[in-house]
Amino acid sequence: MAAYGLYTHIASNKFRSIVLLAVLFAQVYLMVYAGALLGEALSYGGAPLDYYLVAAARDLIKALPYATAGTALWILIAYFFHQSIVDAVTGGESVTRQQQPRLYNLLENLCISRGLAMPKLKIIESDALNAYATGLNRRQYSVTVTTGLLNALNDQEIEAVLGHELTHIRNGDVQMMVIAVIIAGVVGFFAELFFRSFTNFGYYGGYRGSWSSSSSSSDNNRRSSGGAPLIVIIIALLLIALAWLFSQLVRLALSRSREFLADAGSVELTKNPDAMISALRKIENRGELPGATSAVMELCLDNPREGFADLFATHPSVESRVAALVKYAGGRDPGPLPLPSEARLGPDDQPAEEIPWRKGPWDGDSPEGDARNAARADAPPSDASKGQDPASGPPLGPPLGPWDNPPGPWGRHR
Repeated sequence: MAAYGLYTHIASNKFRSIVLLAVLFAQVYLMVYAGALLGEALSYGGAPLDYYLVAAARDLIKALPYATAGTALWILIAYFFHQSIVDAVTGGESVTRQQQPRLYNLLENLCISRGLAMPKLKIIESDALNAYATGLNRRQYSVTVTTGLLNALNDQEIEAVLGHELTHIRNGDVQMMVIAVIIAGVVGFFAELFFRSFTNFGYYGGYRGSWSSSSSSSDNNRRSSGGAPLIVIIIALLLIALAWLFSQLVRLALSRSREFLADAGSVELTKNPDAMISALRKIENRGELPGATSAVMELCLDNPREGFADLFATHPSVESRVAALVKYAGGRDPGPLPLPSEARLGPDDQPAEEIPWRKGPWDGDSPEGDARNAARADAPPSDASKGQDPASGPPLGPPLGPWDNPPGPWGRHR
């Protein structure tokens, strides 16, 4: 499906996501077929290779309704409880306007400006800088941000982050990612189950004796069949490994291009590409959520968990995302940015307030200020300044006029 602009890219990604999800369902059936191959090879060791392939296909047809029902049940559970599962992992808690008026108002203004339904708002008590959106329908949509993000970003940058997450909701990315994670979880679960069962085979239950007797009694059959059972076992293990690997690659393919679209959607909502760029620069390498699983990190604005040679990274790098915003949205890249807490530290990790600043011409301890104060001290005192201590009272000089800056009611100059 060709893409010529932002909206066609969105439609193209949705179409490809549906295709990829359909392939993920096929991975479940592939896992079942691999399991049938293992079962046939371990239960009967004297047949040729084609027998095992045909027998496993018959087993797959018999197990197909159960595999489909099991996967559907898994999805049904996740449909109703995925938000609770994610919140349990990350510690997210719902907040109201009274609890977070700043964040609530920013999100509400964005929703009103585009006629979007207001999602639920959640907060994670964490120093990490990150955010994510979840939900499978309008009643479930929610946007979650960390307290570290609220403390480190200004209003424009937080608005850009919220626009990014709202774009994920608008584009249908959230539904696709949740479903992909769920189905990939099914594949991973069965892959691990099969590998554990095969690893433990021969040590638990009655399989050890039956396998030993089968091995001893059918050596001649194995030789005559050319070692077909061993070949079948190897094929089954390869199919399981490929199914698991492909499910992981499909999950990654669903997320990488969507981040570019979500960044562009945020700029479309806020009309402020610089805010999105500066938010990404501040979040860069500071988004790790302690205790969060890899599946949850894939939903986040930034996933600092990089894969081998960037092959398994679920998000594009911040550099590439910023470069796209500079090229296509006209933003300006300030480069890596320190957080406000980091910016307040001096060269020796001392607070900046304790670092002596350069004195200006109006400061009393500078040469220019000393000369000015000496000249004012030699001037005759005015009526307004009689009885004042030059060291602690108001500056000496000519009488104050009606438009000058007289002392305020609390003795301070306005």
